[in-house]
Amino acid sequence: MSKLRLDGILDEKPVKLTVDLPAAIHRDLLAYADVLGRETGKTIDPAKLVAPMLGRFMATDRAFAKARKAARGAGATGPGREAK
Repeated sequence: MSKLRLDGILDEKPVKLTVDLPAAIHRDLLAYADVLGRETGKTIDPAKLVAPMLGRFMATDRAFAKARKAARGAGATGPGREAK
């Protein structure tokens, strides 16, 4: 059996976000939750997968990391950062 990219789901205080997903992506999300559930022996809520998937995507996007580093170096502010 192959190793999925998501290992676990963190239980943090959530921030409510409403999005519209294309039907094909929703079907894939349901299928992913099913496969992960079978691998872990737990029932997985597909909605709980969205945040770790987005986090993983952003963490591995080199162009995003470079742009974020450049913005931080320029003294930019963002969530969790105060202006200097």
